[in-house]
Amino acid sequence: MNHKTKSIRPFIGAQDYDLSRSFYRDLGFQEVILSPAMSLFTTNVYGFYLQNAYVKDWVDNTMIFMEVENVNKFWHELLELKLTEKYKNVRLAPIRELEWGKECFIHDPSGILWHIGEFNVN
Repeated sequence: MNHKTKSIRPFIGAQDYDLSRSFYRDLGFQEVILSPAMSLFTTNVYGFYLQNAYVKDWVDNTMIFMEVENVNKFWHELLELKLTEKYKNVRLAPIRELEWGKECFIHDPSGILWHIGEFNVN
């Protein structure tokens, strides 16, 4: 098959939809409201759909990997946002160096785990 794929966008849930919307805007995503219960959040050409839907088992098992150009820069900018002070359930885990590259972690207000990674260039 020869796909001419233009995008792949996961759907994620939110325990508190408005709180999650605010969180993702604070992270620098641009919001396009599609309906009262769903928004598209984008950065550059990439995006995901945030839904006003919460199923604990689904959300607790959702992980998203976002590759960035520079994890160190991302981490320092992330700390400046003070998201753990602003959002009760948000958690951050610092950069880990691994054989393939490095990554840090963000748990959004609902518990969705974001891996923010940078691959080694060989």
